[in-house]
Amino acid sequence: MASLIVSNYIKAEGLSVTTIQMPDAVKILSGNDYVPMQSADKTTWYYRDIIVKLKNNKDSVTVFIQSPTLPVKEVQLSWTYTTPKEGKILGDAWERTYGDVNFQPISVTKKLPWYCVENNNNNTTCFGVKTGCSAFCYWRVAENNLELNLDTRNGGNGVSLGTRMFHAADIVTTKNDNKENAFATVRRFCNQMCDKPKTVKQPVYGINDWYFAYGNNSADLILQHTALLAPLATNNNNKPFSVIDAGWAIKSPLMADDCCWSDDFSKPNDKFVDMQKLADKITKLGMRPGIWTRPLCAHHDDKKNLLAPAIANRNDPKTPILDPTIEENIKRIKNIIQTYKQWNYELVKHDYTSYDIFGRWGFEMTDTMAVPGWQFNDNSKTNAEIILYLYRSIRDAAGDMYVIGCNTVSHLSAGIFELNRIGDDTSGKEWARTKKMGVDTLGFRMVQHKNFYEVDGDCVGLTTAVPWEKNKQWMQLLAQSSAPLFISAQPEAVGSEQKDFIKQCFADASKDQPIGEPLDWLDNPFPSKWKLDNNVVEFNWD
Repeated sequence: MASLIVSNYIKAEGLSVTTIQMPDAVKILSGNDYVPMQSADKTTWYYRDIIVKLKNNKDSVTVFIQSPTLPVKEVQLSWTYTTPKEGKILGDAWERTYGDVNFQPISVTKKLPWYCVENNNNNTTCFGVKTGCSAFCYWRVAENNLELNLDTRNGGNGVSLGTRMFHAADIVTTKNDNKENAFATVRRFCNQMCDKPKTVKQPVYGINDWYFAYGNNSADLILQHTALLAPLATNNNNKPFSVIDAGWAIKSPLMADDCCWSDDFSKPNDKFVDMQKLADKITKLGMRPGIWTRPLCAHHDDKKNLLAPAIANRNDPKTPILDPTIEENIKRIKNIIQTYKQWNYELVKHDYTSYDIFGRWGFEMTDTMAVPGWQFNDNSKTNAEIILYLYRSIRDAAGDMYVIGCNTVSHLSAGIFELNRIGDDTSGKEWARTKKMGVDTLGFRMVQHKNFYEVDGDCVGLTTAVPWEKNKQWMQLLAQSSAPLFISAQPEAVGSEQKDFIKQCFADASKDQPIGEPLDWLDNPFPSKWKLDNNVVEFNWD
């Protein structure tokens, strides 16, 4: 029963708050094996000169770690916890989802990144860590046991903390009251995990060229795409964005055919020539200019001392990656982001940082975040701290531009970026991929919408290759759920029917709306029954 480790007390203003009890056991991973730590009071735990200290706050339990000499890979906290036999478990994802997040039977080995939601009939209990934490945290639930692991690696090695007392994470928990369904409880819990979400002034919507151009774009194509759809936006008080995706920047001489790789993301290639003039033309057509970038791309001839170590999937000398722990690289990235603002762009979408740091996609981060045996230039910071510094540097450089994170770490993006691409790519080529990567991710990350950031479920790939009756439903869900709506519209796929529907969807997406609720999310990995603008809408995704 949850009451074994969740206790209630009353805050001064009279609101009920839940906190987790101190763990029954703590282990440390410094070498190859987890080693038990010892404690007399369950708040301070010791192993050699390593100390794990737990502090009970008003609404959370803070975890501190000190290790002056030994590198620390992980700290593992565990509690005795009786789980119901019929219970279901929901976790989050490290970065984007990949059609793999939903309520599932309890599994001993299943990692649940960031938070753990247990639902049993009308009872919902949530355990998590606050966003912006300095460790990669995941939960496991097994028979009679709840476990929280805090991954403190630097690269693939343990972090060298030195003498500092390291603030690793803040543990929070809640459970439903009698009036709440599971969706309402988890939304409230997401609000509890993120103290200060980054908000937008008005709903964000618009177009993006990727899902019909796939990098084979040009200034002329961007203007044609913008001119096609700009007349369909009728809210003059909140105009849509036209986001230029990959393909615009100057090519590396070693990677001339890769649209997602550039030698310098502050310089356009000969198909674009002048990015400021293009931004001004987009504005004149009635949309707000946005731009895609890949921050950690290095120049093909950069000095090796600026580069991250070569590891599996990040060892091609033709695609060097900047080490984000080197301040010279951070300054370069900030200068590039500031260049976009000088070009009059109002939104920047940055991509690939998670893959470029770890050499893995989120779904590949099963045993560890990255291959073992390597570290960054500065090995005194954890991977989470390094990523937070990179994200905050991008945010600072962007000024009043909106920032969309793509392939970014979800829990570390919250409160920093206004929008986060919450799932892997949808598709302008096959409906099955949009269903898997779009419908699933929106269904199970709508709880984070406006609590962490605006949840961007990715584009409607409106092309002749995807049935209109499916794309029409996906467009409606995005437009009426209050989530951002972006459309990639192949001109040949846009007839009078499509124009009429886009016009309505743009109007819906441009205004504030109630947050869409997936009504069948407890049982359906691709929720088809939704509450949208206080109406029940059923979709046919098959």
